[in-house]
Amino acid sequence: MFKLKCYLIFNWLWANCLDFITKDQWPPNSPDLNPMNCDVWGAMLEAYRKLKTQPKTIAQLKVELQVIWGNLPQGLIDKAVKNFSKRLKACVGDGGGHFEHSQ
Repeated sequence: MFKLKCYLIFNWLWANCLDFITKDQWPPNSPDLNPMNCDVWGAMLEAYRKLKTQPKTIAQLKVELQVIWGNLPQGLIDKAVKNFSKRLKACVGDGGGHFEHSQ
């Protein structure tokens, strides 16, 4: 099921994001490039801290995080996506481990 979800997401990105960077273009030496920037993580953490009851199990935590994610402002997500594309391009442009496969 996980492979199917990844495949569907990849196809959606390829069709809807004209400058989408494929897995073959991903800078392999840049594991710190995370699509969820500090603004998104910070907003999620802030919402988590405001919960009246803290989750007691992993299953409860997953549910709470999904609710928090679903309530994030779309503008925050849009900004993170836009900034992520800029960070990836800057990393590739700076030689962050990116290489072209020879045919």
